[in-house]
Amino acid sequence: MRYFKAIVEYDGTELSGFQWQHDIRTVQGELEKALAIRTEQTVRLTGAGRTDAGVHALGQVVSFGAETRIPLDRMALALNHTLPSDVSIREVTEVGAEFNARFSASSRIYSYLILNRRIPSAVWRRYSALCLEPLQVERMRAAAIEMMGEQDFAAFANNYDPNKVSMRNVMRLNIRRHHDFVVIRIEANAFLRGMVRCIAGTLMDVGTGKRSPEGIRAIIDSRDRRQAGPSAPPQGLCLLRVRYGARKEYARQGMVAEPETALGEETTGEKL
Repeated sequence: MRYFKAIVEYDGTELSGFQWQHDIRTVQGELEKALAIRTEQTVRLTGAGRTDAGVHALGQVVSFGAETRIPLDRMALALNHTLPSDVSIREVTEVGAEFNARFSASSRIYSYLILNRRIPSAVWRRYSALCLEPLQVERMRAAAIEMMGEQDFAAFANNYDPNKVSMRNVMRLNIRRHHDFVVIRIEANAFLRGMVRCIAGTLMDVGTGKRSPEGIRAIIDSRDRRQAGPSAPPQGLCLLRVRYGARKEYARQGMVAEPETALGEETTGEKL
C-alpha cells in the first residue's frame, strides 16, 4: 500500500460539490472513478475542503491510499487521461500513512470574486458574482476588521450544529479592487459550512450601504444566522490553497486581531 497527496483543480459549474453522491457528478466521485480505472481497485479519498455545488478550486488537496505500481512521476498524467475536462490533478506526491488531507491541514485560503458593474459578462458569469450597485471597498474593509482573529462564527454558518464548536481563527481577510472586480481573500484554520459565502454576502451588503461596518460586531455576538447577510452565489468562490504545518486546536474564547492585518490596498496592477 502506498499513500498519496494530490493537488486538484476543478471548474465546479457542472459539478454537485466535492463530496460523493449517488448518481450525481461530484469531484470526489470523478476522482474515485479515475482511481478505480487506473489502479483496478476501489479507492476512497479524503478532501481538505468539502466545497458546495458550483464552487471552484485551484488548490484543493486530496489524500488516498492504493496498491499500485504506477510511477509517482506518471500518476497525475495517468489520472488526468481518465478524468473529465473540468477536473484536473496538478501534482501528486507520496506521503506517510498518517497524512490526512482534511485533518492534517493548518489553514485554507479562499477567494471570492465579484464583478462590480452594471453590465453582465458572458465569460466571467461562471466564475464571479455580479453586483450591479457600486461597492465601497473602504466600508467593506472596516467591516472585515471585526471578523479578524479567533472568535465565534456561528452567525455565519449554514446548518449550524449547536453541539459543535463554532470558534474559528480568521488569519487574513483582504479586500481589493481591480478595475471592475472586487476580490475578497480569506484564510482561516477551518471554516464552518457556508461561512465564506455568508461572509462575502454580508460584506457586499456593507459595500452597497445596506449595512454598517459597525454592525458586524452585533452580528457575531448574536450567534444567529438570520442576523447576517445572504449567502453570496457559489460561482464566485474558489479554494485557492491548503496549508499544512502545526494544526491549531479550536479554542472557546476569541480575540480580535489588530486592524491592519485585515486591510488590503486597492490596486490596478495586482493579478486576480
